[in-house]
Formats: sequence, C-alpha cells, structure tokens
Amino acid sequence: MKSLFLDCNDQLAPVWQRVVRADDPPIDVNRAPFERNDLPRVLEGYVICIDDHSYMPTPLVDQCPALKHIVFLGTGPASYMSLADMAARGIKVHIIRNYGDTAVAEHTIALLFSACRDVARMDREVRSGVWVPHGGMQLLGKTLGVIGLGGIGGEVARIGRGIGMEVIAWNRTPRPGAPLVPLDELLARSDVISMNLTLNDETRGFLGAAEFARMKPGVIFVNTARAGLVDEAAFIEALRSGRIRHAGLDVFHHEPLPPDNPLAAMENVTLTAHAAFRTLEASMTLLRRAIDIVRGIVGQGAA
Repeated sequence: MKSLFLDCNDQLAPVWQRVVRADDPPIDVNRAPFERNDLPRVLEGYVICIDDHSYMPTPLVDQCPALKHIVFLGTGPASYMSLADMAARGIKVHIIRNYGDTAVAEHTIALLFSACRDVARMDREVRSGVWVPHGGMQLLGKTLGVIGLGGIGGEVARIGRGIGMEVIAWNRTPRPGAPLVPLDELLARSDVISMNLTLNDETRGFLGAAEFARMKPGVIFVNTARAGLVDEAAFIEALRSGRIRHAGLDVFHHEPLPPDNPLAAMENVTLTAHAAFRTLEASMTLLRRAIDIVRGIVGQGAA
C-alpha cells in the first residue's frame, strides 16, 4: 500500500526524522507546497494519506481513486473535509486524540494572559514608538468557564485552578467527578471563556448571536479548538460592541487568515497561527502515532 505524508512542512520534517524507525512501513514524504487543485496529482496512486492541515475538497478527492485512508494529524478533520462524503466514498478518516492536550492547554492560558493584559497590542505599540501602559484584568478569583471538558478542556481547568481562578464547565455529556453547570449559567457567570469542543455537525456554529448576548459584558474569550464552533459574523459584532472585551484566537474559518478579514485589523484580538499544539513533545507523539496507524492499516491489508 503506497503511503504519503501529504504536507510535511519545515517544522515537522526534523521531528519526522526523529520518530521514524527503520522497521516502519515505507511512507513517502512531500515537502513541496502545492496548490489546492493539484491535490489529485500529488496523491496519484496513494492508498494512505497523512494530512497535517491540508484541505481535501470532495470534488478533488473524487479524482483520487486509489485513496482509501486519511490519517489526520489531530482531532478536527471536519474543518478540512466532509466526513460524510469521505465515508460515502469508502475512505476511512483516522484521527489522533490526546497527543497534545497539555500543549494546547498551555497555549490557551498564554492567550488568556495576553488577552487580559493587552500584551500583543502593547508590544506592537512600543515597537512603533508609542508608549501607552494599558490597564488589564487580574485573574485571581475570576471565573473561568470551560466549554468542552475533554482532555484539553480538563487541562485548561487544572491550570486555571492552579492560578487561583474559580473554574466552571459545560460538557455535552456527564463527566465523572467533574461538576458541570448549564451553558446559560456558564455564559452569564464567566469572566473568561475557553472554547474546547470538538467540531462536528452537532457543534458547528455552537456559539451564535444569542449565546454572545448572554455572556457577561467585557468577557475574555479564547478559542484554541476550531473556528467553526463560532458564528463568525456574530463573533465579530460581539467584539465590536465590547460584549467581548478581548479574544485570543489560534483558529480561523479560513487558514491562513486572509489579510482583509476584519479580525486582522481589530486591536482587541490576539492572533496566533494555529500553533497551540506545536511543541516538540506533542509533535513527536503526534507523528509517531500517525506512523503507527499507517503500520496497522498496512498490516491489516497484508493479513
């Protein structure tokens, strides 16, 4: 079975070399950037594809007749492909969970601190010769609302409690030992909200105008999960109105973020380039697990 790492970038290439083993099944590695419409050319003849974060539109996948498995590096393939379409075409999409829970949670907290203290804005201003000490929000004793209490959300809650915040949470299903509150209560009480849900058909657009209206005025909002969980137009309006004082974002509806997107020009938004999971430790775990999934697929095919 021919296998290809579709979009290995300069950051992941040295990590790949550290985790690949001599007895692993052969996996070709593509490091050359390609236009989206070139996907069928790049994937020609490949049965297994490891996908970092490349979009895989159904009409282009239809031009890849050999493809039967997509190993997505993470838990959010729905942002990059139609899972229903893949299933209908007999293409199995594999995901990798819990490889970087701590890494993403730490990035969430980094964005939280930056948003509360206007760190990125002051950095830009000082570099340009503007000296304005902005007032910030102290986090001790404030309420942190965690939406989605899986591996990452649980780590965010743990760190939040460690810095002296009151932590409340909402989850789609009960979590043993985790006190949960209704969503409306979380929105109304939280000084800071961390978005940690998985994106799927049930959670797409989970936060819209009605939910933003229920939030405490001046709330801090951090999203390191998926942008599709949030209605973008309603979100931007909440930022403009001040309902959301400041947002820390690592994920966007279109990536890379287009320069003309309103978020790129807003001072009360701190942006990072979908990097929350990008630590050496998390990347090594992620790529090793991806290789092991390919090993399992090849082994089943040979059996």
